Amino acid sequence: MESNSETRQHALLSSDYGIQRTQYPYVTGTSVVALKYKDGILMAADMGGSYGSTLRYKSVERIKPVGKHSIIGASGEISDFQEIMRYLDEQVLNDNMWDDRNSLGPKEIHSYLTRVMYNRRNKFDPLWNTLILGGVKKGQKFLGMVTMIGVNFEENHVATGFGNHMAQPLLRAEWHENLTFEEGVTLLEKCMRVLLYRDRSAVNKFQIAKITEEGVTISQPYALKTFWGYKAFENPTVGAEGSW
Repeated sequence: MESNSETRQHALLSSDYGIQRTQYPYVTGTSVVALKYKDGILMAADMGGSYGSTLRYKSVERIKPVGKHSIIGASGEISDFQEIMRYLDEQVLNDNMWDDRNSLGPKEIHSYLTRVMYNRRNKFDPLWNTLILGGVKKGQKFLGMVTMIGVNFEENHVATGFGNHMAQPLLRAEWHENLTFEEGVTLLEKCMRVLLYRDRSAVNKFQIAKITEEGVTISQPYALKTFWGYKAFENPTVGAEGSW
């Protein structure tokens, strides 16, 4: 007959016992949009955190610096993003301890993230995020994306979540490699405004991050000017006979 302590130990070692990380997303963030511009990378995201369909939190920072040369933005489960940031902080700390006058660049961090996400997917315990990693090192701009199952690629402009459907057409039409900082910010704001109109999980409180050879700058939160008087907004079901 097992003692109480043996029973507890067996429960702790059991594969069915209390997995600490989420198996299903609870508090989530929506789209992140990023692009290359003349001098570096620009990235934008709103600050909403949705608890199911309720926009519960309105000051969630989903863009973070990683080391000296990179920034990361995440959509999806907020607690999983916090776990990913813990992994990245450990990597940056270990890299700094070598004190070899070298530091992790965006390509290395992006590669590391692909392995982390694919590894967790193979354990059927994925980190429920889509990540954008951008950076500049030795004059080379890098912008890539990693999904929750490890699918990854590099591109001149990327978007996650609803932005992959609503923002990408704008980016394809207006992006060019010689965008100035002002033109890049204007294009990102245009994308975020469209997403604000169309995405119920978006909130009118944004941050835009910039990374160049000089370093990382993340803006203070701000709101965009909007106009809700469009006829399509006033009567969205007009002409849709037979719809709900």
